[in-house]
Amino acid sequence: MRVLVTGGAGYIGSHVVKALGESGYEVLTYDNLSYGHPDSVLCGDLVAGDLADTQKLRQVFASFRPDAVMHFAAFIVVPESVKEPLKYYRNNFCNALNLIDACLEFKVNRFIFSSTAAVYGIPGKIPVNEEEPLEPINPYGRSKVMVENALSDISAAGDLRYVSLRYFNVSGADEKARIGQNRKDATHLITVAVRTALGKKPYLEIYGIDYPTPDGTCVRDYIHVDDLSDAHLVSLRYLFDNGRSEIFNCGYGHGYSVKEVVDAAKRVTGVDFRVINTGRREGDPPALVADSTKLRNTLGWKPGHDDLDYIIRTAFEWEKKLRND
Repeated sequence: MRVLVTGGAGYIGSHVVKALGESGYEVLTYDNLSYGHPDSVLCGDLVAGDLADTQKLRQVFASFRPDAVMHFAAFIVVPESVKEPLKYYRNNFCNALNLIDACLEFKVNRFIFSSTAAVYGIPGKIPVNEEEPLEPINPYGRSKVMVENALSDISAAGDLRYVSLRYFNVSGADEKARIGQNRKDATHLITVAVRTALGKKPYLEIYGIDYPTPDGTCVRDYIHVDDLSDAHLVSLRYLFDNGRSEIFNCGYGHGYSVKEVVDAAKRVTGVDFRVINTGRREGDPPALVADSTKLRNTLGWKPGHDDLDYIIRTAFEWEKKLRND
């Protein structure tokens, strides 16, 4: 089976490409390399191209003839989306429509979408399940809701079947330190923590200590990137088994506060790095924790790395390799 992966040279996409290749799929990565890295693509071929380039995109569909598409290519930084909303709507929504349009033209009816917990905004209950209202509080989350709505309508009108996976906080790296978070401006807490421990950053900032949480800092559900990759593979098998369109949360069902993650990072790395408390960031909800019961029960997903220390350790080993390379 052939799978086209957009954004497959990026952090999450590259781990899924690795998992696809190791599972025997023929995989092709399509990535504009604005944030992705060619050497992160461990399996299959890479075509450098942008989803805004519809002519090149159609050429790729015509030559590769995918049986399924996985869509990761998107901008993901919440504060940036607040400052530059048009950039996010154009790339995350308009370019997604270009990709879906190509799927329809070439009769590719299996589509896996990289969504986000940001679609929930500030949920009314924790953990949050898939039935909670979608009330995003930033343009990043709204751009993802727009794609989910488009997929729902397009699926209802034709043969396209899709799985939308709503990620919570994706962290960690490949166990063998072959690939990991490569963005120099990454804002993920665990990445920032291990980079600070290695002296790549002078200090770590905690954005807000006055949230309505047990210790005043934001609480998040941290999922290891390899467990998330496995969620994509079970979703793909589900679609190949003629499963209907579905939406699933991807998380472990419990959260850690920013302070708890920082303390764990200091323990795992053995470095008491500098931490500064600062003001809240616009667009950050106090808590986001997944109820992933639906994913576990429907697809039989069983995470294997629900261990904060392991998540931090794999990220740390990857960052050490980057420093040495």
